[in-house]
Amino acid sequence: MRKYILTGLALVGLAVHAGAVSPGQGETAPDTTPANYHNDALSLLAMSSSDSQTTQGSTPGGVLSTNVATNHFEWQSTITFGLTATTGNSDSALVTGIIQTHKKTLDDEWTFHGDAAYGEASSVQNNDTLHGFVQYNHLFSNRWYGYARGDALHDGIADIEYRLTFSPGAGYYFVKNGQTGLAGEAGPAILYEKLDGEYHTYPTLRLAERLDHKFDGHARLWEGVEFLPPVTAPDSFLVNAEVGVETPISKYFSLQTFVQDNYANVPAPGRMNNDVKLVSALAVKF
Repeated sequence: MRKYILTGLALVGLAVHAGAVSPGQGETAPDTTPANYHNDALSLLAMSSSDSQTTQGSTPGGVLSTNVATNHFEWQSTITFGLTATTGNSDSALVTGIIQTHKKTLDDEWTFHGDAAYGEASSVQNNDTLHGFVQYNHLFSNRWYGYARGDALHDGIADIEYRLTFSPGAGYYFVKNGQTGLAGEAGPAILYEKLDGEYHTYPTLRLAERLDHKFDGHARLWEGVEFLPPVTAPDSFLVNAEVGVETPISKYFSLQTFVQDNYANVPAPGRMNNDVKLVSALAVKF
């Protein structure tokens, strides 16, 4: 048990050090979570336009110089770490970690995400997951965008050696303003998996929805649902869902509490359909 607690404290120390040595920025880093994949392009346009006007010089005759400052779009990253440990009558530990980084411009958005969880109860392993995805969005307008996405999952407890999903598609913002973003995505996908020692390949659909809402620039609520119904085996559909809240502590630190639910209608033999995880964690932004 002590090794889990010491490992957790060491990771927290590294995360705090990373946040402390990060260079200062002119604005507060945007909130990011596993379900927050996109940002408001109009806000970026307004910010870049304001910066350009501020840095433009004027000629002696009073005409604005054509030497306009170049827009800089930086990578924004978040590390989230959670640790739950008990000892005494029960001996258990659950360690979770998430790292996400994204970059957005007026036309394009990149998101890289990775998360892992490991847990034991009475020296019996009860959690062993490793997951990651990369998504690229190209904005065609203020509302419409196209995307390409790849997901990878390993879950030792659910007997998923690997599950790989690749999907192109289209997305649309139903609500898009400074406080609320509500978007839907749809497209074809191909799914490869090794489940219970057997290999499967499914052509499938991917339908997804996500919501992100900020409360007066303070607390934030997010939720997202992804539905994957295989075309050739509709009974083997998957549903991945998440809902969470975030409360900022400072410019670089916040507290997150979220629930993840991964549902497989046809799990591996002897396994349950639902894997539900409740996580409380410290997030460091840099």
